[in-house]
Amino acid sequence: MREDRLRTILTARTSDPGAITVAAARRRRPTSLLGDHGRLMMIAADHSARGMLSAGDRPMAMADRADLLERMSLALSRPGVDGVLGTADVIEDLLLLGALDDKVVIGSMNRGGLAGTVFEIDDRFTGYDAAAIARMGFDGGKMLLRIDPNDPATADTMQACARAVSDLAGRGLIAMVEPFIVHRVDGRVRNDTSPEAMMLALTIASGLGTTSAYTWLKVPVVRDMERVMAASTLPGYDSKTQFAEDVDQAEGPFGLRIESILRAVREGGFDGRAVLRGW
Repeated sequence: MREDRLRTILTARTSDPGAITVAAARRRRPTSLLGDHGRLMMIAADHSARGMLSAGDRPMAMADRADLLERMSLALSRPGVDGVLGTADVIEDLLLLGALDDKVVIGSMNRGGLAGTVFEIDDRFTGYDAAAIARMGFDGGKMLLRIDPNDPATADTMQACARAVSDLAGRGLIAMVEPFIVHRVDGRVRNDTSPEAMMLALTIASGLGTTSAYTWLKVPVVRDMERVMAASTLPGYDSKTQFAEDVDQAEGPFGLRIESILRAVREGGFDGRAVLRGW
């Protein structure tokens, strides 16, 4: 990142923290969540808040914030990239850089289940809440719902997610729920991405809250995707479409279709794989 761009962030955070609110108020909102192409392609940038800094064979890929912001800014400038999903620290840096005009912004809400900890399933809401998302003029909030049949903390996480869905819907904001059935294997939390487990997770997530009118489901690309998405009538945002060979699987007749970031950034002559390895 150029020194002057980094200085803009540091100066605002040190001397004028109110500049973040001003930048949010000045941000041009997108005219549609789906854009002119009828699809939604977003960069997820909330992993670091849950202690996940690695990507591929690089254990500290997301540890350098200036490098992360530079790559995100470049990706967001490319055609076909519609927005960002992130925690307050990342989104506010991007606001100060002026990188979020006409972009969909989804605030990440529960990052308390730190990766690799004994309390990982206790996904407490340590990030945005519905009131802050509305106040900042963002488009919705995202929450992670991991359902472990053997961990009592699952119940509290489900209840907190249900409240967040209701709070967001009450403000007319999208509630993006990312559900998984999980199990501990050798002490580590593992997602069960079998079609049957994903169908179960989607049906549970679909029933959260006092209304599902604003609920979207964030779903990984898995086997038998059409059958998985048939478990719910809610819009499905297909996550983790990272490589070119995933695109054919992700473009079936289900939910909201997304374009691979590889296609989007390569239109500008940029190798998107490096971006995707970071998020």
